[in-house]
Amino acid sequence: CRLWVAMRKAVHCRARQTIGAMAPLSRPEWSESRTISMKTAVHPQNAAAPKGPYSPGVTVSGRVLYVSAQGPFDPETGEVVGDTFEAQVERVFENMKVIVEDAGASLADVVKLTVFITDWGHFDSLNQMCTRYFTEPYPARTPVKMELPGALFMADAVVALAGD
Repeated sequence: CRLWVAMRKAVHCRARQTIGAMAPLSRPEWSESRTISMKTAVHPQNAAAPKGPYSPGVTVSGRVLYVSAQGPFDPETGEVVGDTFEAQVERVFENMKVIVEDAGASLADVVKLTVFITDWGHFDSLNQMCTRYFTEPYPARTPVKMELPGALFMADAVVALAGD
């Protein structure tokens, strides 16, 4: 038992010495006083209301916007609109555009797009629709096939903001 206590004290003292002896990081941004995370919710007046306890978008430190998954919901009624895949993609990207613009950016600033589709057969159509809404360099994109009750398509995004 005494040996265990002595070993723990030695390890603890050694850890304190090691931590205290570490040189500061050389990258200047780490030496500046900064806020690690400052979240601001984005709730545009003309966007579809969230279907639960979440924000349509959240900015972090004014530099990145995370857009929650958007469905093909009519902003006024909250109902799914569009009988075709293309109509639903259009509604989703228009909903996303409202949130992105409310945060002071545009769809050209989207750096990552995650798309949720119900049928891989719609992939070519999705590619065509993406060229209507996004410009080169196109955002990185991850497609996910899944069941979407009442919808054919949803998407979320990460957007680079201009910052200060």
